Amino acid sequence: MALLAGEMLELELPRVDKRLLVIAETDGCTVDGIIAATGCHIGGRTLRILDFGKVAATFIDTRTEESIRIIPRREARVLSGDYAPTARNQWEAMLFAYQVMPVAELFIVQHISLLIPLSKIMGRPTMKTVCEICKEEIINGREVMNGGSIRCCACAGNSYYHFSTELFLRQDDAASCVSIKTH
Repeated sequence: MALLAGEMLELELPRVDKRLLVIAETDGCTVDGIIAATGCHIGGRTLRILDFGKVAATFIDTRTEESIRIIPRREARVLSGDYAPTARNQWEAMLFAYQVMPVAELFIVQHISLLIPLSKIMGRPTMKTVCEICKEEIINGREVMNGGSIRCCACAGNSYYHFSTELFLRQDDAASCVSIKTH
């Protein structure tokens, strides 16, 4: 997927700059291959994971904003036996066949338009503010204005968690103090 994207976007891979942004739609092993082939990674802010549970990824040229989404063809697994007739099992057939199958039989490529401006997806790494509700720091311009106040995504109602207990750790000069508060 990643090598095809590099070819289609006319970008040499792996990248050592921020010219390519990848949005992966799974958190599985597919992402490991994308990282190895593209040089993109989360810490470099060139890889995002939106876990939709799909083996799919969008590759964006950050200079031109050309964006392509690539997904494997479901039929590729079945066709792999034709390309690797001596394989001992389905896994081995896919391993060998995917190396020689024509790209058109392996993938579907979709040219897409982003619904969110690229500048918002990439964020602003120098931006920092504090949520007026929880008082936690918010980086990269990810704050939300809600009713005239600055909020983090969680306090604005888009959270993946809720508090069942709070654990406070404080380092004093003499000793550590731990207190637990339940809600």
